[in-house]
Amino acid sequence: MEWFASLSPILQALLGTLFTWFVTALGAAMVFLFRSVNRRLLNSMLGFAAGVMIAASFWSLLAPALEMATEGPLPEWIPAAVGFLLGGAFLWVVDRILPHLHLGLPIEEAEGIRTGWQRSILLVLAITMHNIPEGLAVGVAFGAVGAGLPAASLAGAVALAIGIGLQNFPEGAAVSIPLRREGFSRRRAFWYGQLSGIVEPIAAVIGAATVILVRPLLPYALAFAAGAMIYVVIEELIPESQSEKNTDPATIGAMLGFTLMMVLDVALG
Repeated sequence: MEWFASLSPILQALLGTLFTWFVTALGAAMVFLFRSVNRRLLNSMLGFAAGVMIAASFWSLLAPALEMATEGPLPEWIPAAVGFLLGGAFLWVVDRILPHLHLGLPIEEAEGIRTGWQRSILLVLAITMHNIPEGLAVGVAFGAVGAGLPAASLAGAVALAIGIGLQNFPEGAAVSIPLRREGFSRRRAFWYGQLSGIVEPIAAVIGAATVILVRPLLPYALAFAAGAMIYVVIEELIPESQSEKNTDPATIGAMLGFTLMMVLDVALG
């Protein structure tokens, strides 16, 4: 850990999200083993991802944002509330503009600006949209450590990267395996599956650099990432995981994901 701690926060954020991208690629590699995935298993994995993101939003982002805001001139709840709502608003705008298609839906129900893009591309873009706030969250967490704020810790940022990485595994599989069913070769399905996670390192570097250069924005940035992740959870992950009549697998997965992320953050952070 000493060699990692000696790196610049931006490089730490890049390496942390290269790990999360790698786990996305591992999930996408499941297409080489399976042509389809059991829907109950997929629902439980999506629920697990939702649980991780909910826990990370509070333990790794909102709680530090509230603590850091006590140093500023405003009541500590204002930066957290403003940043949280702006994060949700940002994803709402992206959701309205970026063409994408959720799992299991016909192409006629694609969201965003109408295009003639193929169904496969729209499926990839739906998962890619999830990964923007995840990469941003990891980048901001490492940037907070680089800014030298007492509420931020390197172990906590690493725990966040690990948690995000774990929930990226089912997301990678959720892209590549449906693409295989669409008629893609295994290699093409894997390529597009792993490609959905490549935005995380980009968003992480931007997030880390921003909060280091503009330290007063840090509480807002942490809350912004939390709001964006919660938007994804409520608007997409939970509805998709609960789309079947039997909702128990998704609910249990969410409980397990939340617990695991909470334990990681508290134990390491």
